[in-house]
Amino acid sequence: MWSIVEKARLSQHAWFTFLSIHLVIVLWVSSQDILSLLANGYTSLPGCVQTQAQRAESVMAAALDKGPACFRGLGQAVTVYEHIGGIQSGYGFFAPSVPNSCKLVFEITYDDGRVEYELPRVNGEATGLRLSSLLDQISAVNYDPLRELILKMLAYAAWQEHPTARKIRAVFGFVHIPSMPEFRRGEPESYHFMYAYDFSFAAPERRSP
Repeated sequence: MWSIVEKARLSQHAWFTFLSIHLVIVLWVSSQDILSLLANGYTSLPGCVQTQAQRAESVMAAALDKGPACFRGLGQAVTVYEHIGGIQSGYGFFAPSVPNSCKLVFEITYDDGRVEYELPRVNGEATGLRLSSLLDQISAVNYDPLRELILKMLAYAAWQEHPTARKIRAVFGFVHIPSMPEFRRGEPESYHFMYAYDFSFAAPERRSP
């Protein structure tokens, strides 16, 4: 009888520990989202709040990167949790928050000198959501060969729609959304160039039977 009671207590303790860890991770992820909104000026709060949020965001990042072992372990746990839950990109507070600041344009050049401009095509709203998240991730990639490879794959999809094109230039940038003070001053959104890559694709040769 003692063994059964002891096992029940151990099971209850393990379940309570799991819930506590889960709650800490949820609070940490939500706090990061709140600080990100405040630090980027996406609220109507005073500028001093934005400055304090930027400092707090830096402190949290430093704690996860160079802080005590417990904080570094928490950072690793948060990263694993976000990837398992699929909330590492394009989501905030575990609900859709589609990033729309990044933009990709294809400049399609033909042999006769004709130039066309086209945006990436999607087959539905779900694909558009994933593409928006992908573009947001590309903007955060610091390794140029990886960024070029991803854009080349997207450019290849565009070339399949225009197989006679001589060259496709992928132009990547972001749209600066005005903050609340800027919006009150009447400042419009503006486009900022980041990267451009030129790609050319050759049609596969047909072999005679």
